[in-house]
Amino acid sequence: MLETLHRIVKEVNAAPDLGEALELIVTRVKKAVGADVCSVYLTDFERREHVLRATEGLQSAAVGKVRLPLHRGLIGLVCERAEPVNVADAPDHRHYLFAHETGETRYHGFLGVPIIQNRRVLGVLVVRQIEQRTFDDSEVTFLFTLAAQLAGAITHAQASGELVAMEGVAPPTRFLQGRAGAPGVALGTAVVVYPPADLDAVPDRKAEDPEQEEEDFRTAVAAVVEDLMALEDRVEDSLPAEDRALFDAWLMMLGSDSLIGKTVERIMAGDWAAGALRQTIEEHAKVFDGMDDVYLRERASDVRDLGRRILMHLQQERSGPVDYPEDTILVGDEVSAMQLADVPMERLAGLVSAKGASFSHVAILARAMGVPAVMGVSDLPVGRVDGRFLISDGYRGRIYVSPAPSVRTEYLRLAEEDRALSAELEATRDLPPETSDGVSVRLYLNTGLVSEMSTLGSDEAAGVGLYRTEVPFMVRDRFPSEEAQTANYRNVLETFAPRPVTIRTLDIGGDKPLPYFPVNESNPFLGWRGIRISLDHPEIFLTQVRAVLRAAVGLDNLQLLLPMISNVSEVDDSLLLIQRAHDELIEEGHGVKMPRVGVMIEVPAAVYQVEALARRVDFLSVGTNDLTQYLLAVDRNNSHVAEIYDDLHPAVLRALIQVVEGGRQFHREVSVCGEMAGSPAAAVLLLGMGVENLSMSASSLLRVKWVIHSISRARARELLQAALRCEKAAEVRALLSNALEEIGLGGLVRAGK
Repeated sequence: MLETLHRIVKEVNAAPDLGEALELIVTRVKKAVGADVCSVYLTDFERREHVLRATEGLQSAAVGKVRLPLHRGLIGLVCERAEPVNVADAPDHRHYLFAHETGETRYHGFLGVPIIQNRRVLGVLVVRQIEQRTFDDSEVTFLFTLAAQLAGAITHAQASGELVAMEGVAPPTRFLQGRAGAPGVALGTAVVVYPPADLDAVPDRKAEDPEQEEEDFRTAVAAVVEDLMALEDRVEDSLPAEDRALFDAWLMMLGSDSLIGKTVERIMAGDWAAGALRQTIEEHAKVFDGMDDVYLRERASDVRDLGRRILMHLQQERSGPVDYPEDTILVGDEVSAMQLADVPMERLAGLVSAKGASFSHVAILARAMGVPAVMGVSDLPVGRVDGRFLISDGYRGRIYVSPAPSVRTEYLRLAEEDRALSAELEATRDLPPETSDGVSVRLYLNTGLVSEMSTLGSDEAAGVGLYRTEVPFMVRDRFPSEEAQTANYRNVLETFAPRPVTIRTLDIGGDKPLPYFPVNESNPFLGWRGIRISLDHPEIFLTQVRAVLRAAVGLDNLQLLLPMISNVSEVDDSLLLIQRAHDELIEEGHGVKMPRVGVMIEVPAAVYQVEALARRVDFLSVGTNDLTQYLLAVDRNNSHVAEIYDDLHPAVLRALIQVVEGGRQFHREVSVCGEMAGSPAAAVLLLGMGVENLSMSASSLLRVKWVIHSISRARARELLQAALRCEKAAEVRALLSNALEEIGLGGLVRAGK
């Protein structure tokens, strides 16, 4: 039966539409289990009915006409219980509901299994038998597995409007859930983009002329370099120079020995250029694919996109110009930053990607460009939405395909509110960030893989609260030298001088291995990473610390931050190494100074040793992203459990209070540098806790500043106390939303997560 199951699953997944998928199911299942009837009922939630949508064995005229009241009959019992119902004699069951249109009076054996997606029963898969019969366990699990396959097809049909067409009713108000990538609301026409070339389809083939193959390959690489430079020029007016650093990273990859050299090496070994390229690209991409950190895992798509561009030139095929309509919403299975840059800015309304997360390059670029984005919409039927009207809600991560007029009207109103909100935010640009009762709050920038030091960020920020140092290590094929690192750190320190810049030491490891320093672990989040690698490899740590100290000479605005601290010994050992690097540089004649040193609080163990840590360092910085994941034991980038992740969970709030109080005992500043700091609602609670240093992306600065201006510290403390009485994150979120509504800031917070 397992082989039969695999075959049916494959056929259902390949079905072009829901109707055919349903017909395949009822036909194949009836035969596989030897039943007399197989039927599928789908739930119409608006009409509160179970509708017969396909059958093999009952009267075909009943399809679409038989409608059973919600939660009535054995079908309703399956939906209500959300579990199988296996009855030997259905007509004798007290829940049995007779439907004469189906001609089912002579059937006794009944097995119904629920079709469930995201905790919602979408319908019921049913098999019937003439004689009295209880179906065995293997048949129950067989149907259960097929029902799970049907759930995805039904969700796609609902999203694309296909199910609406089958039912002949008005468009539904249902939405597809993804992850918020960039704030804002977009209404427009979906334009689906595809990779320019299919690397996976390239076959293995021997090179007849390796020298010519190498020449063709290098010519293709040169053409891609020209393409990237042209694209960079295209976005020059819409992005600041620092945000265009992404293009420099791509160009650096195209010039690296690890990419070009490896491909040429394979060509010289006898592979044709396209095949050699495919192997090299996949080898590089797999390094990133294995990372659990989504911010870095997204680099795999960048590597593959570069490979496709090279292949496109190798094949001497250029895509024709795309006709982008006004209010284009760019849609793709995995939209790349290059595809985003291809769209004229004046026509780009929004971005939707079936894969990816809020930390991907394309999401970061969307935020910098002010383009609403929704990422990770796993149920999105990409191939079926081209040309359809879409609504993209970048606040709540929702997508509406061909929505009802009422939904369209509501989002037009929200879009108008957004325009008004942007105008109001501008009024706070030159105001100091302080509360209505005069408490000053310092707002800092988070910068990293794609620099977010835009004009807004540089002017408005009190400095840099978190500078990630991974990028100089990732864009090379070997560890960067001390000189190269010094130049990089000097750039950011000079940009913000005399304002402080907090540079986090190298945070690589199990979930973020370097291509030339891979770390393969079964549980990377609990593995060899962050300060653990730095202490095990003091030569890497010392080189970086020396570079940072040298870069700060004459500027005196450096702060060092140690990541992934879980015990005091790691701090003690790190401080000894920092002192050693300082003493070495003094002996060599460099006028370096010992910087302020802090630790990241992102591991629960650090929360419970916060006093001991505070005694040893100058400041504490809370990374709420990792702290929330560790406290709740949930990977927020895992679509199965992403809804559980919530940084307003009462446990997270209480952990933050403990950190603030521990720092206060030793007069240590406590800052928050996770996403929580950039949330206007969460900023109110942090203010109530006594946190006066918030570090965030540039796009969040004005929003957070506005809410700070509009509330007093006393009111923030009242809201914090009310939040601590809540037992659920949803209750905390509702409390804050209502509070912001009361002071006229409802536009800053959208309902939901």
